[in-house]
Amino acid sequence: MKPLSCPVPISHYDQVLLAHGGGGKLTHQLIRDLFHPILDNEFLRQDHDGSEFPVNGNRLVMTTDSFVVKPIFFPGGNIGELAVNGTVNDLACCGARPLYLSVGLIIEEGLPMADLKTIMESMKKSADLAGVQIITGDTKVVDKGKGDQIFINTTGIGVIERPVHLNPKNVRPGDAILINGSIADHGICILSSREGLEFETTITSDTQCLNGLVEAILEVCPETRVIRDPTRGGLASTLNEIAESSQTCIELDEASLPVSEEVKGACELLGLDPLYVANEGKILVIVPEEKAEKVLDAMKKIPSGTGSCQIGKVKPTPASALVIKTSLGSSRIVDMISGEQLPRIC
Repeated sequence: MKPLSCPVPISHYDQVLLAHGGGGKLTHQLIRDLFHPILDNEFLRQDHDGSEFPVNGNRLVMTTDSFVVKPIFFPGGNIGELAVNGTVNDLACCGARPLYLSVGLIIEEGLPMADLKTIMESMKKSADLAGVQIITGDTKVVDKGKGDQIFINTTGIGVIERPVHLNPKNVRPGDAILINGSIADHGICILSSREGLEFETTITSDTQCLNGLVEAILEVCPETRVIRDPTRGGLASTLNEIAESSQTCIELDEASLPVSEEVKGACELLGLDPLYVANEGKILVIVPEEKAEKVLDAMKKIPSGTGSCQIGKVKPTPASALVIKTSLGSSRIVDMISGEQLPRIC
């Protein structure tokens, strides 16, 4: 009888998988092993939500994102406002004041003109709320059956006006980990809309622009270490990235994690872990411990931050690990997911 053995996980693929776009291990592997070696430059090596570059003594930031969410309309929003908010938030997480956006539309033949009008009006409304302008764009139409209604690409440019340097490498043991509200709302909203699942109450997406919240944070704490929005892959993937970059241990307190009862119940029913479910209106903020209360006070004064709380702290060991302290007093490692529990959520 042959001894039992645990097979080594597959790490090389001859074809692109859906999981390569999920924000987990396979996404990072694709970027690290294929994109970076070919395109390598000092700006890509920043490994942030956007890249900072100098122009005439100014610190500018550029970011780009593509949105393929299914369905394109969901409780709390649609693909248009999701695209604007997501790009604005990426700029804000780099410490920049968002200024301008470009929009690229790939439209499938047959999309109702009324739906396209609603999407564009939502983009305009979201841009106005965020204080940005959409100043250029492009439109392509593909054959019916080749585009899944509509895909949107947005690119944003902003300017860093404060003496801040947000980077996961800045994180230090003792730092406090904050978040501005409940997690996993967006991912569960998309899943329930896509599959026609009905719960006792409607779970809505948390999509919103967060540049005003980030501005309030940096106003009271310019020494903020890093700000990230935990979109694809959820909290677990984002915090694993930060732990790896800073070579620290991030410890979460399970009892402090804000998860609504509706989302918690849906996750239990569907066998999902809310730590891995996507968010679209949340930011993780890591600040020096002595600044935590001051930052929380500032966050709670902003409408998008009223539910802010501390969910953990940074420790020196085990390095490059995300650990959760359970309600039973034990601890467990929370690894980065390989692909994504819910594809096509943004």
